[in-house]
Amino acid sequence: MAHAHGTPADFEELRERAVALRRAGRSLRQIRDELKVFDNDLLNRLVKGEPPPEWTRRPNAKDDLREKARELRLQGWTYDRIRAELGCSKSSISLWVRDLPKPERHDPAEQAKRAARKRWERELAVRDEQRRRTKAVAAQEIGRLSDREVFLAGVALYWAEGTKDKPHARRERVTFVNSDPDMIRLFSAWLRLLGVEPERIAYRVMIHESADVERAERYWADVAQADRSAFGRTTLKRHNPRTVRKNTGDGYHGCLVLTVRQSADLYRRIEGWWYGIVGAATAPDPQNRT
Repeated sequence: MAHAHGTPADFEELRERAVALRRAGRSLRQIRDELKVFDNDLLNRLVKGEPPPEWTRRPNAKDDLREKARELRLQGWTYDRIRAELGCSKSSISLWVRDLPKPERHDPAEQAKRAARKRWERELAVRDEQRRRTKAVAAQEIGRLSDREVFLAGVALYWAEGTKDKPHARRERVTFVNSDPDMIRLFSAWLRLLGVEPERIAYRVMIHESADVERAERYWADVAQADRSAFGRTTLKRHNPRTVRKNTGDGYHGCLVLTVRQSADLYRRIEGWWYGIVGAATAPDPQNRT
């Protein structure tokens, strides 16, 4: 019988036949059945070095899974994580990656912390996207503003952020201080709407002494669309060594002070406008809210 291979000559003869069948496109199962060799170890020795026929190779999809499994294993993933990720059996994964080094074992508590941190990072990303969408939709809801709407917004802005006259300290002068460039832009647009001439507006930067004063002045001149010649001497804030400052870095530009010269009458009108807004908004008859 073909499987009686007691001598080297018998083995070589059997190998020649097995190799011929392999090259003819036979699978291992077909060679086994034809030569009656049911010893798997012997069968593999007979065809050693001969590549399997193309038709017996794994489907491409399986090859892709195998490569992905090997890639994840090299990244230190466990069999269970790979199985959950790829949906493969643990036995298949073991077969695909058994020649790769085992990943370094980690402290379960540390692994749990890393997993929780990743979940939190994903949650933060979702919240950031929700926040961005909400703001974008809200901004679109405003649309174009009429001059009257800009006028009312400017009055409210000044009364919230501008300097106020007090009975014990008369300050009937329009002065606005802010570190938010958008607040400065809106206030400047409001002054233009009121017809305040640019030459009546004086500017001054207030900033920490360790900051780049020259850059801050250029920044605020651009924001306010003002000439640098309209800027007075910058006010420097001294550093307190016991204070930990957070307003540092390239994004720190200090505050801008805008003062309208000869503005006592304008200040009085602003105060009157504000009281008019409050009265209209709180009137019992909604029709007065115009």
